[in-house]
Amino acid sequence: MNMICHYEIPSTDFDKSKAFYEGLFGWPIQVMPDMGYMMFGEAGQGVGGGFNKVETVNNEGIQVYIEVEDIDASLAKAKEIGGAVVMAKTEIPGHGFMAFVTDTCGVKIGLWSKD
Repeated sequence: MNMICHYEIPSTDFDKSKAFYEGLFGWPIQVMPDMGYMMFGEAGQGVGGGFNKVETVNNEGIQVYIEVEDIDASLAKAKEIGGAVVMAKTEIPGHGFMAFVTDTCGVKIGLWSKD
């Protein structure tokens, strides 16, 4: 109880967002055209969320970090599929590593890994 159970990622273009997040993280994304929304995540598989349609992206909201197995590989994949690296892999002493990318709509995403 009182834990994050859902979060939303703003998107200026659902097709671009779907391709980016499926390509980078392998997330199955369900398009809900009647609601003008896209959902991701499955029960028991971590925190799920959705994409909300916006005119412009504002990165001053909640920062989301995605745990990845290999930050270097994820940074390379993000660039390959149209994203950008905004902060290279950086050590968090005693905790792991972090980096930041932006998706194809300009949304900033934190990446984290133990190694």
